[in-house]
Amino acid sequence: MTGAIPEQHEIDGFQLNKDLSQPPHFIDGADTLCKLWSTRCRNLGQRTAHREKEYGIWKSFSWDQFYDRARQIGLGLRRLGLQRGEVVSILAEDSKEWIYADIGIQSVGGIASGVYTTDSARQLAYLVNDSDSRFLFVENDEQLDKYLSIADKMPGLLKVIVFDLDGLHDFKDDNVISLEQLYQIGAEAAIENPTEFEDEIAKGEPEDTCLLIYTSGTTGDPKGVEISNANIMFSMSIGPQTLQVFDTDEQLCFLPLCHILERLLSVFLPIFAGSKVNFAESTETVFENIQEVSPTVFTAVPRVWEKMYSRTSIMMEDATPFGRWAFRQALKAGHRRLKADQANKPIPLTYRFWDFVLLRNLRRMLGMDKLRRGGTGAAPISPDLLKWFRAIGVPIYEGYGMSETAGVMTINLPEAESLGSVGRVVPGAEVRIGDGGEIQYKGANCFKGYWKSPEKTKDTFTSDGWLRSGDIGRLDNQGYLTITGRMKDIIITQGGKNITPAEIENRLKFSPYISDSVVIGDNRKYLSCLIMIDQENVEKFAQDRRVPFSDFASLCRAEPVIELIESIINEVNKSFARVEQIKSFRLIDTLLTAEDDELTATMKLKRSFVEQKYQTLIDEMYQ
Repeated sequence: MTGAIPEQHEIDGFQLNKDLSQPPHFIDGADTLCKLWSTRCRNLGQRTAHREKEYGIWKSFSWDQFYDRARQIGLGLRRLGLQRGEVVSILAEDSKEWIYADIGIQSVGGIASGVYTTDSARQLAYLVNDSDSRFLFVENDEQLDKYLSIADKMPGLLKVIVFDLDGLHDFKDDNVISLEQLYQIGAEAAIENPTEFEDEIAKGEPEDTCLLIYTSGTTGDPKGVEISNANIMFSMSIGPQTLQVFDTDEQLCFLPLCHILERLLSVFLPIFAGSKVNFAESTETVFENIQEVSPTVFTAVPRVWEKMYSRTSIMMEDATPFGRWAFRQALKAGHRRLKADQANKPIPLTYRFWDFVLLRNLRRMLGMDKLRRGGTGAAPISPDLLKWFRAIGVPIYEGYGMSETAGVMTINLPEAESLGSVGRVVPGAEVRIGDGGEIQYKGANCFKGYWKSPEKTKDTFTSDGWLRSGDIGRLDNQGYLTITGRMKDIIITQGGKNITPAEIENRLKFSPYISDSVVIGDNRKYLSCLIMIDQENVEKFAQDRRVPFSDFASLCRAEPVIELIESIINEVNKSFARVEQIKSFRLIDTLLTAEDDELTATMKLKRSFVEQKYQTLIDEMYQ
């Protein structure tokens, strides 16, 4: 497999582009995702492409099945009226059908747009209307209900297609059909014109928009990010140098496929490499599914890694005194190995012993025993957490990207890593620090623009053509990028001190008892903090100490719990200058989920919304 990557030269020991003319990127002679996919399906045939659990048993589905189902969907949509360049929305949890629809839509020239299953009916209407979607795929009766409740507000839709008809056997609606019906329409079309599907794939051009990825909407209405075939082909072509995947690899798909990171990991790269994708049963079973699959490559958002760490920490607290002592010794040996690796020294014998006795069993219990490379992105992560995982033998490498860059801009690699940074810029691209410390980027994966928003698109690029990330960071002399915060999140205290809260918040989240935090202090005398506790771990803490509570709110009001969080904050404060220390805090006593307005679908807190909703709590901290 080859990718046309611009020639590079070295400056101060790291790679920098010489030429950013951005020619089309070919992989195995293909210049679009669907052309490459069609080639893979022909070559891989009966090899497994996807696996899903049915009635508790993992079942395999081949590349031939992938091709047939995507063709039926694509041709079926064409028969129902889909034109090239029109949008089709998908409202469903991750599944093979999600990917069949995604590729089927793109193959006939449509634009695929994912909708988070946690979005409300009102949000669904906004996304469908803003994107001018002509068709809508929904997973089941629950998601169909959202459509039905506001069907009159989405007049542009021609049809709604339902994946799963359970609970809908007596349902009748002229605008709604089942996926099986669409398959049948597409199968008949394939008999009528056997070459139509491949003819449509051949019409695809690198500059065509093929995906519409909506931003999380932390600062307003979501914006549709137009991703072209050329953007995707560039991201795939640099795969061997960034997110290397082999045809023997096992992956687990569980993050929303609406998100560009999961699309890159579970659609683009498996097509590039011919690897196997396993679909998690649900978000509640992710950790069990990881244990069953034992993936060789696995990337997750920080919250998943934090949860894995906190589960292990609490489990070790429940161990026997000898067990706790043994784990501490093993962890110390792991950290000594880290230092030895950094100094290019041999692996200490003590680590080999503890790895054999304890750590390899821990990795097996976590489902990380076969892991070749772990990854994290989409939000900041604590360097202490990365060190902890590295100490137990789980290599996690942090990267950085945006929807606007088709997934990846910089990344740490096994052979080139700086812990605490987000790595070096990907081959064939450039990164720089602009005015106000803003991270700016240029590369062939930069998006085409925001859907129907030329002014917003213009504002997102500098006058000389660099993408403005909105993040603040710094570059060291080896080319490693460190993100220090968001420009819009900078806190300026009454004393005139500029503080970026991300590092403080990450230190707090390293505790297994803290799920999230928001540091407050703009135009205030000192910093304060709103804390979201980890329900599972804090409940266990309270139960072990016989602290009475009846619900989540009463748990947050329990004096021992407040003292626990205060002790964590006091410990974190020791790492910061006096002006950066938290002087007061309050616990958010509502259990938040992705359905709540305070969180995005990717579980990121909407800082401005949180500050507005909990203004009373904030005012209490400054009285």
